Amino acid sequence: MASNPRQNLGQTLGAIAVGIAAIVGIGVLQKPRLEQLSNRALRTDAEMQAEVSTQAQQLALLQRSPAFGYDNLLADWAFLNFIQYFGDDDARQVTGYSLSPEFFEITTQRDPFFLDPYFFLSVSTSLYAGMPERAVNLMNQGLSQMTPTMPADSFYLWRQKGIDEILFLGDAKQAEQSFRTAADWARQSGVAGSEEVALVSEQTAAFLANDPDSTKAQIGAWMMVLSTSPDSRVRQTALIRIEALGGKIIQEPNGSIAVQLPENAT
Repeated sequence: MASNPRQNLGQTLGAIAVGIAAIVGIGVLQKPRLEQLSNRALRTDAEMQAEVSTQAQQLALLQRSPAFGYDNLLADWAFLNFIQYFGDDDARQVTGYSLSPEFFEITTQRDPFFLDPYFFLSVSTSLYAGMPERAVNLMNQGLSQMTPTMPADSFYLWRQKGIDEILFLGDAKQAEQSFRTAADWARQSGVAGSEEVALVSEQTAAFLANDPDSTKAQIGAWMMVLSTSPDSRVRQTALIRIEALGGKIIQEPNGSIAVQLPENAT
């Protein structure tokens, strides 16, 4: 049956209309943020807290909103707003980084093949927000939809997951498996330089198999959380994790905190 030019034109115009509506919708969501940025230096702590509350509501709405086939645009919007959120040092010193995993979830949910954001969002979620379990879960969700060749550099995400698993979670067995999978996917990817990544990943996996105790590295990772997060809840979590690993918390006379490693830490 011959195609109907009028029908095809109508479908094309309909798709364009939906696209414009999506872009306009993103602009509406973005406008309050732009206004806030212009007055950034004048905000009070209460205003910064209110801003985060509004952002949380917008992110919750975005998670439920239909995309009409423009999921990649919503993923782009979420990641660009995350960059603004993360780079707003004044606000983050007051409110912390607790929305990082929400940006992470929307980005991976809307466009799981959008690889670059994973690395920024993983670090922000694990290190700054102190939620490595959620970072690993979100990486697992994304990886479950990827293949060794789609996207081509997906093996790097297996390496990032392995790093979080050993440093923050102390799960040597799972980290070993992640690095072995990284090596396997790297060899299948056809990406230039992937063989070197495969060899390094295999070496890391073998090291974890022979010496799974990463106590010192884990304490070091949580010390980084302790020093980078302004959120008292996150810092308390870091202190609890350090003590659980055998580290001794020392309160210095000047008010700073030092950590004494356990004698047998490796």
